Amino acid sequence: MDQRLFWLTQLIKLGAAAAIASALVRSKDFKRLLFAENPTLRRRITLVIFLSVPFALGVLVRQNVKNFLAADLAFEAVILMAVLTGPVAGCIGAVAVSIFSVIHGEFATLPFNVGVALLVGWLRELAADNEEVWSFSPFFDLYLFRWLRKMLRRPHIDWQISFFVIIVALQLARIQVGRRFPGEIFYVDARSWALLAICALTVATVAIPLRIWNAARIELKLEEHERLLLQARMEALQSQINPHFLFNTLNSVSSLVRLDPDNARLLIIKLANILRRLLRQTDSFVRLHEEVEFIDDYLDIEVVRFGRDKLHVSKDLDPASLEAMVPSMLLQPLVENSIKHGLSPKIEGGGIWLRSRIADDRLQIELEDDGVGMEATAEPLHHAGEFSGIGIGMKNVAERLKVLYGDSARMQINSGNGFGTRITLDLPLLDGVAAAAFLPTPSADVSRYAARSSTAR
Repeated sequence: MDQRLFWLTQLIKLGAAAAIASALVRSKDFKRLLFAENPTLRRRITLVIFLSVPFALGVLVRQNVKNFLAADLAFEAVILMAVLTGPVAGCIGAVAVSIFSVIHGEFATLPFNVGVALLVGWLRELAADNEEVWSFSPFFDLYLFRWLRKMLRRPHIDWQISFFVIIVALQLARIQVGRRFPGEIFYVDARSWALLAICALTVATVAIPLRIWNAARIELKLEEHERLLLQARMEALQSQINPHFLFNTLNSVSSLVRLDPDNARLLIIKLANILRRLLRQTDSFVRLHEEVEFIDDYLDIEVVRFGRDKLHVSKDLDPASLEAMVPSMLLQPLVENSIKHGLSPKIEGGGIWLRSRIADDRLQIELEDDGVGMEATAEPLHHAGEFSGIGIGMKNVAERLKVLYGDSARMQINSGNGFGTRITLDLPLLDGVAAAAFLPTPSADVSRYAARSSTAR
């Protein structure tokens, strides 16, 4: 073969391997099969079918397009399929990519490729950890250096080096078979230093798809870890709200036990109803009418504590808005903040107004009180934690909205000394299906996969 054609063929092989790997990893079905933990034999066979189609077509292109030998990556594909899926599925993939070669009269291709699949699949089974596959790199010189350092400290058989040696040995064996049986198997012949180049580029052709897929695997794990962190933050914030509410309610009960036992008993009954609802509640989103019912129980407790002549509650709720989904325990901390910081310091008491409506496909909720108010302000969500008059419940609501909605939710606080406080929530309008999409609830397969979280070298 002409020297220029030889080098061009080897370089195109690298580009073709990278192009095929990049195209395949764009498929969600392919990634689901490739990154599945403990896949069944059926899923492994489905994966090798995915892989074998473009590589088998490459064999057909090589046979029908003159001087386009780089299209035939069947040998490297068999190694990839076997190391990813094991000997059984690897053999099925070897048969699939050898079909056109056998039809073309290259009869030694099929048994040779099956033998390659068995040997590489067996090597995969010997790996102490399946993650070893993803650590393989085309920069084998670095592996040799690291292997020598490890061998000096603790002699052992390294899987990465074994895989590298087997790839080189199989490529040399393929060339020898081609020389001994001309026309029976496809190979690129070379001598001396060019032979070393073929072996090195074969290793790179196998390693490049593994590195591309490993990059997608790491990205998937990072996304999954981000979702899990988001879920943990949301649960932590929600768990802070409930004890805060219970603490204040129990304080109210303790203040009435001796002075007004009947009302204390009523408070305990109401508190028991609220606790039952909290214990039953596992959803992060509920319908607005359920949240309002919860607030009614809470306000019944506060009315008993304040007296009906000092706490007035008024509601103006659009019926269409009551079916919208909102974060659970969203309104109670806001109501508690109005009572504790707005109305409690006011000797004559006051009122609370709760309003809801739908405007421009968004849910708007307003909670207003005529309490003592705060320093004159009209601040958005990200400043909520800076107000001196706002308690931990309000801060947690602001943080939960950030976690759940990001920038798609707005929380406005308007207040002034002696003029009360109005809190306006502007939220995306969600039904049950849309609310589920907002939650970080990864699939079971992906969660188990991410939990292992072993990083590539």
